[in-house]
Amino acid sequence: STDKAVNPQTVMGASKAMAEWAVAAADAHHANTRFVSVRFGNVLGSSGSVVPIFKRQIEHGGPVTVTHPEVTRYFMAVREAVRLTLQAATVGAPGEVLVLDMGTPVKIADVARQLIEQSGKQIEIRYTGLRPGEKLHEVLLSEGEEGDRPHHPLIDHVRVSPRWVDSDQLVVEVGRSMADSVAASCEVGGPGA
Repeated sequence: STDKAVNPQTVMGASKAMAEWAVAAADAHHANTRFVSVRFGNVLGSSGSVVPIFKRQIEHGGPVTVTHPEVTRYFMAVREAVRLTLQAATVGAPGEVLVLDMGTPVKIADVARQLIEQSGKQIEIRYTGLRPGEKLHEVLLSEGEEGDRPHHPLIDHVRVSPRWVDSDQLVVEVGRSMADSVAASCEVGGPGA
């Protein structure tokens, strides 16, 4: 899962939250198997990570596109993601979500500026505006969630309520959310804008 599962605003975020609930629900119904989730931030170097995207934009002469000057995100290295997964496998309690304390969130514009500076080029940063449902700042825990750190000083163990989802209602809600998202995209900058 990712931090987008916390107070989800998009279909992707909702799917990640539902995956956490489903894992907790599976754990509640299968006594002989331990089900544990992990919640990642943005994994540096992974496909879709902002760093390779920004580097590619810089190589092509820019501009480097950032949605908003104040947007922040949590980052973790691939090795931290691997270690968190291994911690979940070894010490995660049934139905828990393990969340790494990734420190202070980073301004995406600062990442862009640093990469531009390292390149030695003069590249414009172009602010494109937040996309529909995109959060200005991500958080790692939802309201009502509390982390406990019984095994490692930087890893929260969070209890997630197991929930079974009515699949018929889910299809209706996801369809409605997707339609709203498409409509909002068309209004913001789609065809005819």
